[in-house]
Amino acid sequence: MIDRIVHPNEAVSNSYNIRKGATMRITWVALVLFLVTFPSVAFSQTNVATADEAAIRQTALDYIEGWYEGNAERMERALHPELAKRIVRTNPQNNQSRLDQMSAMTLVLGTRRGGGKDTPKERQQKDVTVLDIYQNAASVKIVASDWIDYLHVAKFNGRWVIVNVLWELKPNKQ
Repeated sequence: MIDRIVHPNEAVSNSYNIRKGATMRITWVALVLFLVTFPSVAFSQTNVATADEAAIRQTALDYIEGWYEGNAERMERALHPELAKRIVRTNPQNNQSRLDQMSAMTLVLGTRRGGGKDTPKERQQKDVTVLDIYQNAASVKIVASDWIDYLHVAKFNGRWVIVNVLWELKPNKQ
């Protein structure tokens, strides 16, 4: 005996509700799994990022403190052998610019000769700001006593080293 006659639209609606319920359960299970897994992924990425940022900061400090200390080994440790340190100099008479460049060897030898050892301790500014890190590349700003350096730092053979420096002299205080 038939209790009641099911209209075709009602049968489709019931089938839809069953599928919708199963989809919702799958969505909730996926969401719970994601939320349980995500903190460990975020935590491991944070540890790597924090370790990299610390290593990048140490590289920048080896560079600037090595200069002030006249410590050539420290300077050399911070630099990639093919480093290019550049400054744009503009002649005020004719407004013509030129690009001056130093190599890693020039910086290491200059440091070995005493570097910034004559800079009094109270003037040895070495403000390091890590501007950005993306995978194996980073940008860093150093505000030093008489100049500002913008560094490109790369993770090379597992170690962060400076590959490029663009710098500018601070204006003379009068």
